[in-house]
Amino acid sequence: MKKILSIGLLLSITSVAMSQVIGTVEKKTKEFYIKSNQNKEYRVFGYAYPNVASQKLICFSSYAGDVTANANGCPLGAYYDTGRMKITDKITYIATLGNFGKMLFTSSSGKKAIFYLPKSSFVIK
Repeated sequence: MKKILSIGLLLSITSVAMSQVIGTVEKKTKEFYIKSNQNKEYRVFGYAYPNVASQKLICFSSYAGDVTANANGCPLGAYYDTGRMKITDKITYIATLGNFGKMLFTSSSGKKAIFYLPKSSFVIK
């Protein structure tokens, strides 16, 4: 019985950690960033549409397997944090659509792509 309770407690703690806010949007500039060394496990995807069943376009994760080989095949890449993107790449918050934030990814080459990030994964400060 103790093992079952321990496993249940561990699973509930893990699920809370996975749903914690990891990103920030600067209120003035609308720029989105994720700090490095957060000392927590996370995996957040940006989607092609404001729906988690749509294509995953970008990944931010604390898991090396997600990032090093872009294991989820995200066209915009997989990163530990925004500081590890190319220096001239940036992500800008556009608007809120339901439970998602509409984001603009601008690459160093000038390419632009819209993706949708779950609101539970970022805060506007």
